[in-house]
Amino acid sequence: MERDDPTFRSGKEPVVHLRGAVALLGRFPALAGVDLDVDRRRIVLLRGANGAGKTTLLRALAGLVPITSGEAIVLGVDLRDDRRAVRHRVGLLAHGTGLYDELTVADNVHFWTRAARANMADAEAAMAQLGLDGRLRDVAVGRLSTGQRRRTSLACLLARRPELWLLDEPHAGLDKEGRDIVDALVRDAAAAGATIILSSHELDRSIELADEIVTLGGGVALDEGAGGGDVHVV
Repeated sequence: MERDDPTFRSGKEPVVHLRGAVALLGRFPALAGVDLDVDRRRIVLLRGANGAGKTTLLRALAGLVPITSGEAIVLGVDLRDDRRAVRHRVGLLAHGTGLYDELTVADNVHFWTRAARANMADAEAAMAQLGLDGRLRDVAVGRLSTGQRRRTSLACLLARRPELWLLDEPHAGLDKEGRDIVDALVRDAAAAGATIILSSHELDRSIELADEIVTLGGGVALDEGAGGGDVHVV
């Protein structure tokens, strides 16, 4: 980020700052010059057709997909210099669960909590918040329903208490109760100081949840605006 950038002049550095960010999948530009700023405590909904670049953007912000050109600053870390440095500070809920089928719910949550050097008390609290503290804690993940596996993945993320939540279809596979729990967790996390960026096919629910909406198309941010507010061209 340049020192003459308006974010420096205002004394308010965003959690995410992208300018002309490009990410390649093979030779294909999955992100083709994204401009985006996201401030702390904001809940941002990414929307766009399949293939618009939503998943790639989330994975790039998590430090898993390299930015090949442009500017990309996340939590003060230049992703082009050291994208690994940001990984322990973000939590990514991806399409794949990252869970071990042979381990129990509790063992999975404890494993990922230890890997993140997080507090085990937070692991127990996360399982309780996701309704996994009863008999389900001792069930092997391979025997769980899709919704229960999704809750387990969310518990792994929640236990880490990340500064930036990156949620790819967090409502997928969940019943209404589960979707309501996700929304409450997102609101609580933002109130506690975290920043959340999510994509979801549950548009009505997600638009109500979001502070801002960013539309992607062809690997670029087409427009940005608040839920129910004005939309402006980025």
